[in-house]
This record gives sequence, structure tokens and C-alpha cells, in this order.
Amino acid sequence: MKSTILKTATSYLLPILLLFSVFILLRGHYHPGGGFVGGLIASIAFVLHGFTYGTENTLKLMRYHPAVLIPAGLALATLSMFAPVLLGLPVMTGLWIDEPIPVIGMVGSALFFDLGVYLVVIGVVLTILFTITQYNE
Repeated sequence: MKSTILKTATSYLLPILLLFSVFILLRGHYHPGGGFVGGLIASIAFVLHGFTYGTENTLKLMRYHPAVLIPAGLALATLSMFAPVLLGLPVMTGLWIDEPIPVIGMVGSALFFDLGVYLVVIGVVLTILFTITQYNE
């Protein structure tokens, strides 16, 4: 697209949307939000960039194809799900670090599960949309 306004807005909106998606990810296990919603917001940021600069430029910006995020996210979510079994606890029992980390808050297995979902959602949404747009270009 050759719109100067869209290019200017995208250059400002991409980092803001990505930062907001991380905020939604981090507040998800206490309030509405989490990995799914945060992943959708991050996907929207890259889709906006793709509409503005083209799919190929967005893939170059990401450095890795979004399909790589799917198995990485699944592995992280699965590990966080089964980590309590190593301590003799049931699957998906919440494990938490005692002291909160500034800005992030309480870190535990729920955060890693949400992070895995976040990566899977970004990977799936962008893989589908970028595949569709590559066939239409």
C-alpha cells in the first residue's frame, strides 16, 4: 500500500501494539486477558505491518517464519503443564515463585502456560493469514 498516513501510523502502532500484547499477557492470570488475547493483539500488529509493507517485508522483520512459534509454544505450554508431576503434584497444579518480580508480578507455571498459548496463537494466526496473502499477491 502506498499510503503515507498508513505507513507513518504503522511505524508507531507496531511497537505500541506489541507492548500492549505483552501487558495483556502478563495480567492474564489475575484479570481478563492472557496468552490467547495477547497473542491476537500481537498478531494484529504484524498483520497491520503486512498490509502496509507487504508480507515478505513483515516476514523479514520477524526473522523466523511464524510457523516456528507453534511447536515452541506447544512445548512450553506442555512443559509448564507437566512440571508439577516432577514434584509429585497433579498435572496443571500452579507452581509459584515466592517473591514477586517488579513489573511482572508473581511468576509461576500459569505464566509459562500463558506464554506458550501466546506463541501458538501468534504462530497459527500469522501462518494462516500470511499463507493466504502470499497466494493473492
